[in-house]
Amino acid sequence: GYTHDEIQRYFLPYLHEAASTLNISDKELLEKLTRQYDGFCFERTASKHVFAPWLLLNFFSYPENGLVDYWFESGGKPSVLVEYLKSHALRHPEEYSREKTISLSELSGSADIQTVSDLGLLVQAGYLTIKSVEYGDTVYLDYPNLEVRRAMARLYLERLLSGRVAGQVGAGPIVKVLSEENTESLFHILNRLFSSIDYYKYPVRDEASLRAYVQVYMAGAGLEPKIEHHNAFGRSDLEVRAGERHWILELKIDRGEESSKEKLREGVAQMLSRHYGDEAVSKEKIRAVPVYSIEKKQFVKWQEVSS
Repeated sequence: GYTHDEIQRYFLPYLHEAASTLNISDKELLEKLTRQYDGFCFERTASKHVFAPWLLLNFFSYPENGLVDYWFESGGKPSVLVEYLKSHALRHPEEYSREKTISLSELSGSADIQTVSDLGLLVQAGYLTIKSVEYGDTVYLDYPNLEVRRAMARLYLERLLSGRVAGQVGAGPIVKVLSEENTESLFHILNRLFSSIDYYKYPVRDEASLRAYVQVYMAGAGLEPKIEHHNAFGRSDLEVRAGERHWILELKIDRGEESSKEKLREGVAQMLSRHYGDEAVSKEKIRAVPVYSIEKKQFVKWQEVSS
C-alpha cells in the first residue's frame, strides 16, 4: 500500500488536480481519502497505515466521480468469502460491530482455507485490519476504513434479506428519509425492512439484535451510525448524521409482557434524564424513541422527544 508520505511525495500533482476538481483544499481531500481508502495495517505496532493502491489509483484517475466505493468492483465480495461466512462463526449480522480479537500467533501463522479462522480470513481478504496489539499477543481488529465498513454492512444486509438488497424490499431511500422527511416516514421505511427479514434465521430477540440490524441497514446505505454513544450520563442506543440532521434513537422492545405505551414512556424518560444528544453539534437534532413489538415483528409506536 501507499503511506501518507508517499501520497504527498509522489502523487502531489494528482492530489492538487483532484482537490481542484472537487473544489476543496488539498488538506481536506487528504482527510477524506484517509477515511475512505486508508487504514490497512499489517504490523504489530499498529502505527503504520497504508492506502489500498487499487482504490486510490481509481480515484486519481476519475476524481470527477468523487470518492466512489471501488471495493466490490475490485473483488471485495468474492464468492468464496460469501460461502465461507454462511457456515462459520461470523455469519450472523449481529457480529458487524462487535469487538473482534485474535492471537498474534494465530494471525501470523500459516493456514489453508480448511483451517484458517473466520477472523484470519477476513484480515487476509482486507475486510478487517490490525488496530492494536495488547497484552503481548492479543490483536484487536476492526474495519480499515469507511468503504470497507460499508461493504461489510452490505454483505450482512444481504444475509438478513436472503440475498436481496434494501431497494428490492421497498427500503431503499433511507438516506433521503433521514435527511429530508419526518420521524413517521423513518419508521415506515424501517418496518418495510423488518417485514422482509428472514426471522427463522435472524430473529429480533432483544435490543442488541434490533440495534444491530438497524445499524447494518444504515451503514450499508453509506451512513456512519454510532451505537451506544457515551456521554457523562449514559449511552444512547444509536446515533446517525444525515445531511444537516443528527438523529438520536433510543430503541425499546415490547415483548408482550408490558404495553408498548409503557415502553415508550420508559424510553422518553431515559432519553431526557440521560441527556442523550445534548452534546451533538448539528443544524437540526431529532431525538426519537421507537418501540418494536416482538409479536408483531414491527415498530408499533414512536415518539419524538423535545428538549
